[in-house]
Amino acid sequence: MHLFIVGGETVEAELRRKFGPAHSYDFCPAPAADLTARLAAADVAFDLRDWPELHYEQPRQPLFYNATARSLAQVFQGEAAPFGPVFGFCGLPTLLDRPLLEVSLYRPTDAAELAATCAALGTDYRLVQDRVGLVTPRVLCMVINEACYTLQEGTATVQDIDLGMKLGTNYPHGPFEWANAIGVNRVYETLEALYEDTHEERYKVCPLLKTMCLRGEQFEL
Repeated sequence: MHLFIVGGETVEAELRRKFGPAHSYDFCPAPAADLTARLAAADVAFDLRDWPELHYEQPRQPLFYNATARSLAQVFQGEAAPFGPVFGFCGLPTLLDRPLLEVSLYRPTDAAELAATCAALGTDYRLVQDRVGLVTPRVLCMVINEACYTLQEGTATVQDIDLGMKLGTNYPHGPFEWANAIGVNRVYETLEALYEDTHEERYKVCPLLKTMCLRGEQFEL
């Protein structure tokens, strides 16, 4: 298959590992003057921009939208229905190259198309609800947020918390190591979207994390 990816510069290597060399890839920065022509040549497209807009180009091929910080229902609120099948997925760095592709549906009638598309891409998948944060980003960003509260209170150091989480949960990364890899700004944006959607205290952004995001800083590991 020929994959067209818009705004995926930060996850290019990960996407190539995920789907493998059997496919061809076209990574397109946004905006691009020739977006429509490049989209027309694709078998499937991935839009990783903050606010995906490929549905305006009248495609018929399947479209995957990064639905981490907004649901598909939010993307299409007040808009005309998409022309083809659309799916939500997690586009955060480090969370793509996994055995299962975490996806959501905008229309239940697109389920058969999703199964066929994932089979052609050579990946297994799991269907989750069309909600902000999907499942894995929701859990992981909450863990990072709680770690920030622990660090802010002076209970433990960055190194202690990372080591404790890796040893205690068998996570591949500690929360601060993971926050740096994902991007502190992306973690912050996801939590903000989750809190706006649910108003649950567990998603309320830790002041330390917010400050680091505003300063453009990373955690010192």
